[in-house]
Amino acid sequence: TEALLQQQIHFLFNTDGKLSVKFGVLFQDDRCANLFEALVGTLKAAKRRKIVTYPGELLLQGVHDDVDIVLLQD
Repeated sequence: TEALLQQQIHFLFNTDGKLSVKFGVLFQDDRCANLFEALVGTLKAAKRRKIVTYPGELLLQGVHDDVDIVLLQD
């Protein structure tokens, strides 16, 4: 599941030079919705494994749409 998450971040990443994507973009992407039943849980597991990083512990749609999810492992 984390490998699929990495692929989606590559696909949707920001054009600012770092491999990151806004939580809102990831959450609202149709492909992500089909791949990850529990995106927030997948992100928490990936953060624990140091695959991604983001501020805080819990991300909520709407409230955290502008939070960057940064890919640490490629």
